[in-house]
Amino acid sequence: MPFLSYADTRPWAKAIREAVLTRKMPPWFADPQYGHFANDRSLSKQEIDTLQHWVDAGAQEGSAKDAPPVRAWPPGWNIGTPDAVFEMPQAVEIPASGAIEYQYIILPTRFSKDKWVQQVEVRPTDAATVHHAVVYIREPGSEWLKGRPSGQAFPLPIAKSLTTSDILLVYTPGNSFDGWRPGMAKKIKAGSDLVLQMHYTAKGKPSADRTRIGMMFAKEQPKQAVLTLQMGNDRFVIPPGEANYRVLVSGTLPNEALLISLFPHMHLRGKSFEYLMAKPNSGFTTLLKVSNYDFNWQLNYRLAEPLRLPAGTRLTCAGYFDNSANNPRNPDPAAEVRFGEQSWEEMMIGFFDVAVDAGIDKTTFFQRGR
Repeated sequence: MPFLSYADTRPWAKAIREAVLTRKMPPWFADPQYGHFANDRSLSKQEIDTLQHWVDAGAQEGSAKDAPPVRAWPPGWNIGTPDAVFEMPQAVEIPASGAIEYQYIILPTRFSKDKWVQQVEVRPTDAATVHHAVVYIREPGSEWLKGRPSGQAFPLPIAKSLTTSDILLVYTPGNSFDGWRPGMAKKIKAGSDLVLQMHYTAKGKPSADRTRIGMMFAKEQPKQAVLTLQMGNDRFVIPPGEANYRVLVSGTLPNEALLISLFPHMHLRGKSFEYLMAKPNSGFTTLLKVSNYDFNWQLNYRLAEPLRLPAGTRLTCAGYFDNSANNPRNPDPAAEVRFGEQSWEEMMIGFFDVAVDAGIDKTTFFQRGR
């Protein structure tokens, strides 16, 4: 529902108060005890109190002369007018019902020289059907999906979808565009292809989607390249009825990097998620704690200040799952749940972006002792 005017908003006053008091809105789930984030959209206690008092007093309309200027919404792209746009050559047809396998679409960039991307945005034409989209950067010479046709959607068995290619953007509800501070950017090498991984969900009637990707290029050569890394666990089994099942994954950073953002991913049984960093002597430092994971608002938490991670730093991700009947989103509390691509299955992945020297690519970064 729109909240663009008093008339729009007044009927929802009590619902707004409840959503704000229970911290369901605005969508921000980072525990304030751990870390500081540049995109923190949570309300202060004073702001919450103001909203509550307004509703309790009858949600009266203020004076028109005190109203702020009318909000100017950006036309089209959130990132501004893109320097380059890549679009599916043809729409993907989405059936009215049934499970839909992940669809892959190869989009050649035909860049004749390297490009540095400062901002990127993914825009589906039918966002209601898009559970997520991952945009991979397939570099020249990659064997991944070799021989597959460009521009045509095709499914892949999960074993053949694995890749070491870098990720340009993960699109989810609440995370449709991203950008990096001046001096940091994503590199797309000359001759690279973009590979779209599309996860569609049927919505009760046939539809079609033709997703586009818009890019803004850096105005000058950046000093640092942004890489998207991830740690995941695909070997868990969540017992039926288990209300707080923990899944862990950990690893060490092969080389020094600056940590710039954290992006947890789970499905409908996801309950909470933590990123932990081992201290030099013992114990852990909590980098991010999402106490109330919300499948409908999957957010990228951007650090207010980048954090230096020395080579050998051990990171751990902990995901907690609620497979009980008390979870209103649980598709089947009687099911034994394993890793899988569909929403009624589960995933446990901790994505995180790091910044490294501009001359280092993902392959070089993973050469330990470089």
